[in-house]
Amino acid sequence: MQDYNYVWANCFEITLELSCCKYPPTSELQKEWENNRESLLAFIEKVHIGVKGFVKDAVSGVGLDNATIVVAGIAHNITAGK
Repeated sequence: MQDYNYVWANCFEITLELSCCKYPPTSELQKEWENNRESLLAFIEKVHIGVKGFVKDAVSGVGLDNATIVVAGIAHNITAGK
């Protein structure tokens, strides 16, 4: 689903795995939080780095549906929604 959303819905999803144990015991959860807290907070701080906004016609200011956004050096174009 992550690949589909990235390619077709312009949505970048991630999976965070905090441990090699898929089902850690309840007694270990606090330790896992403490081990990963700073990294998770640092990641959250970086989430909104980038470009975001609306694609509009330069003259009329009307929103442009399905406009292709191309960034030099990045091999993945983004298509604006409605």
